Amino acid sequence: MASHLYCGRVNLNILRESARKDLREFLDKCSGSKAIVWDEYLTGPFGLIAQYSLLKEHEVEKMFTLKGGRIPSAAVKNIVFFVRPRLELMDIIAENVASEDKLQPREFHILFVPRRSLLCEQRLKEKGVLNSFTNIDEYILDLIPYDGDLLSMESESSFRECYLENDQTSLYHAAKGLMTLQALYGTIPQIFGKGECARHVANMMLRMKREFAGSHTQILPVFDTLLLLDRNVDLLTPLATQLTYEGLIDEIFSITNGYVKLPPEKFAQKKQGEGGKDLPTEAKKLQLNSAEELYAEIRDKNFNAVGAALSKKAKIISAAFEERHNAKTVGEIKQFVSQLPHMQAARSSLANHTSIAELIKDITTSEEFFDSLTVEQEFMTGVDTDKVSTYIEDCIAQKDPLIKILRLVCMQSVCNNGLKQKVLDYYKKEILQTYGYKHILTLKNLEKVGLLKPQSTMRNNYPTIRKTLKLWMEDANEQNPNDISYVYSGYAPLSVRLTQVLARPGWRSIEEVLKMLPGPHFEERQQVPTGLHKKRQPGENRTTLVFFLGGVTYAEIAALRFLSHMEDSGTEYIIATTKLINGTSWIKSLMDNPEENLP
Repeated sequence: MASHLYCGRVNLNILRESARKDLREFLDKCSGSKAIVWDEYLTGPFGLIAQYSLLKEHEVEKMFTLKGGRIPSAAVKNIVFFVRPRLELMDIIAENVASEDKLQPREFHILFVPRRSLLCEQRLKEKGVLNSFTNIDEYILDLIPYDGDLLSMESESSFRECYLENDQTSLYHAAKGLMTLQALYGTIPQIFGKGECARHVANMMLRMKREFAGSHTQILPVFDTLLLLDRNVDLLTPLATQLTYEGLIDEIFSITNGYVKLPPEKFAQKKQGEGGKDLPTEAKKLQLNSAEELYAEIRDKNFNAVGAALSKKAKIISAAFEERHNAKTVGEIKQFVSQLPHMQAARSSLANHTSIAELIKDITTSEEFFDSLTVEQEFMTGVDTDKVSTYIEDCIAQKDPLIKILRLVCMQSVCNNGLKQKVLDYYKKEILQTYGYKHILTLKNLEKVGLLKPQSTMRNNYPTIRKTLKLWMEDANEQNPNDISYVYSGYAPLSVRLTQVLARPGWRSIEEVLKMLPGPHFEERQQVPTGLHKKRQPGENRTTLVFFLGGVTYAEIAALRFLSHMEDSGTEYIIATTKLINGTSWIKSLMDNPEENLP
């Protein structure tokens, strides 16, 4: 099931197994039959750790979603609540417990994910139900393995908490997650970082290391370097439209916990003579990870190179099926039959990805997509960033989705180091008059985190940063890329360029640019126990863990994978993040009541 976690440079299945072991131990504490009541947000992340079969082995007979009123009837001895430490969820739990049938008493347990909360326990006490619980425990699920080189905390509002609400809880969880990693994979000798949050996380890690001095297992370090990067060091990248295959799937359909839901009509199996009757109405749900051979091959390609790759694959599969005509002897036929399941899976995978590519192509070939992308690329290259964009004006007049407008206005602001006051006032007035004055709080939030701001007297540093770090590459090669800029068809993500320069020639070569970017940059060293220093073989690559605090996009992940695969890079990257994001989900997290407010 988790074969894709073994295949990378670092075996991330060790982390998954550790999380499964802790889950089993907790379930065994509640002896007898159980029903789990889930905080809905946790079901996706937990699905990556344990399937229903594991829960069933430990006497879990029913599962319900946490909601007000009574818990549905179930003939079980234990009711176990799996919840995040949120006060509003405690009110629902209290209601569930209070309305329980007194004639059929059951034992109640709470498992807080990822940490216990005294405030939540206090709320349960105020509601008069705290003493109803036999076990109150915490399940430390900080970093969840998503793929062979990808870990995420799936902390949905970490950027908002850190930059808007000044709440650093997610940074503490990030530091704890890194300590768990070091307990399993050895001490990371070198730590580099850029940004205020990165500094906080590094400080917490070093403090925790001192507090637990002597208690760490003696493990040969797997990682050579940890790079902590604040999302606000590079506000531009998530705003841009991702142009890799996986990035576009996420932009258009949204990938959640490794799954995507797609329009069903593209995947309907039409039988001859049936026409189009009885088309399925339920969305087609597909799992996306590197366990699927074809997906692993095309996920990080620029979308313009995907068609050719699918066509090549179709020819290979076709040729493999034709081989059956050449199978004459019993041995040859037997060999062909043994390969059949793999070939059929490959054919089904090809059909799915051809359908997805067609769905994406319908959008990327539209005039609307092209116009929007052109404006994005003009902003990124510094064209007309200091005046009102006629394209944005037209989009507002046509009442295009508000998120699209906000992404473009924020991008213009970031590329211009803020907008002239009259330009900013004009945009705000147009947005509020068109979409409603309720969005005034959202605009305030975007201003507070630095995405939308008035120009200060300081000069615009973006052109200097763009030139020094080569953030814009003319004629990026999309088919056979030779630079990370292919992921945005010309724009090289600033965050990944910083990672690339750190590996070679080092940050000292860009000292001036680093000072222009927000927050401190720093280097720390951790003492590795004697005898555990890594002896590198000639030609062996270094392993760097890049941790994005505040979210990372699939295009940035593709760019880091590209660097890992470059022949002369000398470094392989494992990526960790607080949340997998795209421009839409990121802006949404900064809106107040986004669901209610979107037109």
